[in-house]
Amino acid sequence: MSFTTRTVGQPDTLDYRVFIEKDGKPISAFHDIPLFANEANKIYNMVVEIPRWTNAKMEISKEDSLNPIKQDTKKGKLRYVRNAFPHHGYIWNYGALPQTWEDPSQTNSDTKCVGDNDPIDVCEIGEAVGYTGQVKQVKILGVMALIDEGETDWKVLAIDVNDPLASKMNDVEDIERYMPGLVHATNEWFRIYKIPDGKPENQFAFGGEAKNREYATEIVKETADAWAGLISGKSDSSKIAIANTLLNNANTISEVAADEVAAGGVRKAAPDTDQSLHKWFFISGSKI
Repeated sequence: MSFTTRTVGQPDTLDYRVFIEKDGKPISAFHDIPLFANEANKIYNMVVEIPRWTNAKMEISKEDSLNPIKQDTKKGKLRYVRNAFPHHGYIWNYGALPQTWEDPSQTNSDTKCVGDNDPIDVCEIGEAVGYTGQVKQVKILGVMALIDEGETDWKVLAIDVNDPLASKMNDVEDIERYMPGLVHATNEWFRIYKIPDGKPENQFAFGGEAKNREYATEIVKETADAWAGLISGKSDSSKIAIANTLLNNANTISEVAADEVAAGGVRKAAPDTDQSLHKWFFISGSKI
């Protein structure tokens, strides 16, 4: 399944939107993209919201029809993450798994907190920098449980299946083996990133431990089941736009209507990026 993007407006403005397309027609980034790219091999689709090294807080819009990616706001102003030394922007490709939902009416038995009402978040740790609206195929390695204002905000750790290290990395301990320090840096990043804005340090469940792949896939399954309840009407969807173009249900809209939603958009090709400039080099135990 091949996806492209259509943009409306200019980056760093309140009107900017990135729609995802299939066969040139806008679809829902939240509902229309399958969770699995290959279920038998446990390969998932991930929607990139925020490319590594960037600061604009982009996210799938739950409220807008077809759920385009837009920049988050607070009090009418665009949101950006600060550069909390030694980090610059987001330190992974950050995004979400489609067809998942962290149900705010359900309390997780381990974290004792409710879901945060969003698709489940993903930190994709491969070396290639993505772009907003890219749909990557990833394998899950683990998960961390951030506790944000009394809500569980799961952070799935995953790697692009096309990454040179993907075949060697199969569980959370492989991250430390091949990318020493990255799990610690991820914990630190989430703990401190709000401090420059005057907020307290964030907290994690499990003492900040990254849980393994088996646990992570079970959490993803729970959020997929919650999304199924949302899209079927079993859960309250009054504050979430559930229009789609591919699910063939009561909320499916026509291609004409979808084009109207994304009216004025410009189709964007994937950027031609020299990925060698962005490669991570993990130096551990070396004499410098």
